[in-house]
Amino acid sequence: MAKRKGVRIYRGTSGCVIASRIADADPTMKILVVEAGPPVRDDMAHIVPARYLSHLLPTSNTLKIHVGKKSEVLGRAPVVSHAQCLGGASSINFMMYTRASASDYDTWSRVYKNPGWASADLLPLLKKYETYQCQEGLETHGYNGPLNVSYGGIQTEIGMQFLEVASGLLKRPVVDDFNDLRQANAVSRYHADTRYRDGRSRRQDVPHNYLYDKDRTTGLDILTGFVVKRVLVECETQTPRIAKARRLVVLSAGTFGSPVILERSGIGGAERLEKLGVDMVADLPGVGENYQDHPVVFTQYFAGDEADTLDGLMQGKLDELHRWTEQWAKDGTGMLASNGIEAGSQLRLTPEELKTLGPEVQQRWAHDFADVSDKSIMCIACAAAFLGNPVGMSPRKYITIGYTVWYSRAVGYLHATSADDVNSPLDFDPQTISGPEDLALQRWAYKQSRDIGRRMPLYRGEHKGGHPAFAPDSPAVVQVEGQPIKLSDPVLQYSAADDMAIDAFHKEVVATMWHSLGTCAMKPREQGGVVDSALNVYGVKGLKVADMSIAPSNVGSNTYSSAVLIGEKAATIIASELEIKI
Repeated sequence: MAKRKGVRIYRGTSGCVIASRIADADPTMKILVVEAGPPVRDDMAHIVPARYLSHLLPTSNTLKIHVGKKSEVLGRAPVVSHAQCLGGASSINFMMYTRASASDYDTWSRVYKNPGWASADLLPLLKKYETYQCQEGLETHGYNGPLNVSYGGIQTEIGMQFLEVASGLLKRPVVDDFNDLRQANAVSRYHADTRYRDGRSRRQDVPHNYLYDKDRTTGLDILTGFVVKRVLVECETQTPRIAKARRLVVLSAGTFGSPVILERSGIGGAERLEKLGVDMVADLPGVGENYQDHPVVFTQYFAGDEADTLDGLMQGKLDELHRWTEQWAKDGTGMLASNGIEAGSQLRLTPEELKTLGPEVQQRWAHDFADVSDKSIMCIACAAAFLGNPVGMSPRKYITIGYTVWYSRAVGYLHATSADDVNSPLDFDPQTISGPEDLALQRWAYKQSRDIGRRMPLYRGEHKGGHPAFAPDSPAVVQVEGQPIKLSDPVLQYSAADDMAIDAFHKEVVATMWHSLGTCAMKPREQGGVVDSALNVYGVKGLKVADMSIAPSNVGSNTYSSAVLIGEKAATIIASELEIKI
């Protein structure tokens, strides 16, 4: 047998993609994947689409929770979670298939000097990993990859009503696909990271579709339930220094995991390493900096009893459980085959809309959006389920309309606080929102989403806890019981006091979408970069980072697609360096 070349990969969505591709290319290569959380093989909580909600429960062992510093803007300490199981977020996320825009990746390439990372370079890899089931023959999609993309196992009235009302009210077209890297101002039925084939819909996670079974046929080993404390580095006199692995160590521990492993390994800002009591291997002040996410707000409306939603499953209603379980057992369709999030919008602002949003948004638009036609500034989407804080929730059916600002200026940080205790709380400040600009956009999005919700035929009133506390005499006061109004009816008008109530509400409830990125940024070292365009950690030979932490700037989408893409790109880089073909 040929001498084996060892590669160690530490967890995550991207890491599992890398391990799979390299194992396929060279089955003799010894590859070890290490994951802190549990395995997911054949676990129905990771296979049945609607079971994603179980991972949000306090008893879940697939999430790790971090509490940030108290925010001056929010007046509270934000809470952010990340996945901790094999496959990372791919195994527990909401299965949202949304791609970044071409300009997002072009920014990574052009602005941050990363050759090979432009959208034209990356499109073949985006196509490589997917089997797109929604429409044949599209040049921007792939049809023979490991991850299937479909519409899921049901089409609900709530999703279809959102499409019609949002298109009419926002005056944006309904399109079949706004994941072509160019469409940025439309309403569309969402695609999901689920497979619908042979009458069966299943989550499209990375372990089941890339990784599992290869540990039986190749040199791949998977080790779960073990936390990586640090990477051992040979303390040699020459530079760069060599990471202690036979060939290569790849950190794919995510935006939270990768930077703190680096810091515990002596790779980070010199002053911070000194405080940790860790000998410095490489002085990289950018480690743990540049933290970014997407701020999200969920608002809830009551739905008619006739609506198909996930609420009965979430609330443990036996009739709903029996109904949808039987449907799933019969043909793999129904609400168990769905994430409940079927329709949404990507939005750019019109000149008339910009006039209402204030100087901060207008200046930002002129600088970053006006001349970039594929760049959405926000998203408004709909779910056939109650999403958000369940305090005060009554046991009935719901419509949730959520909205997010894609490119908030809020930039935070996270750092290790102990050299040895891997469970020590992080020094973490996510920032969440940046102030007037984000609040103005969220205020506008709330008004649009509320006008949409009140016009959906299945609307039956507003959940009081999911809306601002308007004054009792305000025309905008929450209507707990109600019937839908016509599309042509006047929109609600809001006073200055109402706007203040909306801002206060947003400060109270805004969360992040768990789309964390940026803490090991792929930038020039002098700009705070941690890795180069080949994902090498500056100053250390044989050590790479490959996960969403390497993103130098934000993307206007769910980050699952980009995480898989980073894994595919890293695999091509590593294969080239190891002189194997994939």
